[in-house]
Amino acid sequence: MESSLRPMTLGEILDRTAQLYRSRFFIFLGISVIPTGVIVVLACLVGLVVAWWSAAGAGSVPEAEGYILLAVFAIGVALVALPILLAASALASAAMSHAVSLVYLGQTTTIREAYKSVWHKGWRYIWLLFLEGLFIAAVPLAVWTVLVILTAVLAALGAKAGMGNMAGGALFTLVAVLVVIALFVYVFWMLIRLSLAFPACVVEQIGAWSAVKRSWNLCNGTKGRIFLLYLLAGLLSWLLSMGITLPLTIILSLLPSMNNPQHAQAATIVILFISYGASFAVQALVRPVYGIALVIFYYDQRIRKEGFDIEWMMQQAGLTPPVQQIAAASNFQPSQAVEYP
Repeated sequence: MESSLRPMTLGEILDRTAQLYRSRFFIFLGISVIPTGVIVVLACLVGLVVAWWSAAGAGSVPEAEGYILLAVFAIGVALVALPILLAASALASAAMSHAVSLVYLGQTTTIREAYKSVWHKGWRYIWLLFLEGLFIAAVPLAVWTVLVILTAVLAALGAKAGMGNMAGGALFTLVAVLVVIALFVYVFWMLIRLSLAFPACVVEQIGAWSAVKRSWNLCNGTKGRIFLLYLLAGLLSWLLSMGITLPLTIILSLLPSMNNPQHAQAATIVILFISYGASFAVQALVRPVYGIALVIFYYDQRIRKEGFDIEWMMQQAGLTPPVQQIAAASNFQPSQAVEYP
C-alpha cells in the first residue's frame, strides 16, 4: 500500500477504505467488536437486574422507596458503566488507528498486537476521548442548560410585563428551535475538527492535547470531505440496520403463534431484542469504516500539507534514516510544505 501514497479524492479514499476493510476484515471487525461487546454485556446485566426486580423485588417495597432505589441504581450503573465504556472505546479507537496505519503502509498486524501496542499508553487515549467528549457533547449540553434557564427567565419577565403566556411560549419555542439548530451545527463542526486526533495521537505518539491541536490544523481544507464521509457512513449504518431488522420483524410477524394475543407481550420483547441486537451488530460492522477512512484522511492531509509521501519514499529508499513521526511533525517548517491542488 505504501507505494501508492499520493493525494486522493473522496471517491479514492472511500475505495481505499473498502479495499483495506475487505483485506483485513476479521482484524478490523475483531478490534471493533470489543467495545460493542462491553456494551452488550453491561446492557444484559442491567436487563437481568431489572427483570429480577420486576419479578421479585418490586412488590415488596413501597412505591416511593422503589423510585428512590431505581434512581440509586441508575446512578450506580452510570458511575460504573461510563468509565468502562470510556476505556473500552478509547483503547479500541487507538488500536484501530494503529492497525490501519500499519496496513496502509504495507505492514501486518493482529488484533492482539494492535491492542498490546496501545495498552501501555491507555491513559493517554482515555484522556483524549474524554477531551473529545467535553468539546463535542459537554459544552453543547452546558450551553443548552444555560440558554433554557435564561429563556425561562425572559419568558417569565415577559409575562409580568403583559406579553402574555402565549407570547412567552412562542418566544421559548423560537429560541429553543434556533438553539437546537445551532448546537447540531456545532456538534458536527467539532466532530469533524477532532476527527483526526486519534490517528495523530497514535501515529505521532503525542499527547492528547497536542493531538487535538494537530487534528484542528490538519482538518483545514478537508472538512467538507470528512462531513460527507460521516454522512455516507451514517446512511450505511441506517441501511444495514433496516436490512437486518425489517426482514426479521416480518418473519416474526408471519409466525402463526405470534398472532395470538397471549403472545403479544412476548412478540414485543423479541422484536425489541432484535432491534437492539441489530443496532449492536451494525455498530460493530460500521465502526471500522470510520476508523479506516479517518486514518487515510490523516495521511492524505499530511501528504498534501507536509509532503509525507516524499519523506516516506526517501526513507524506504534508505536516503534518510527512519525518524519517529513525532519528530517529523514537531520539526516540520511551513516553508517545507508541499501543497497539492
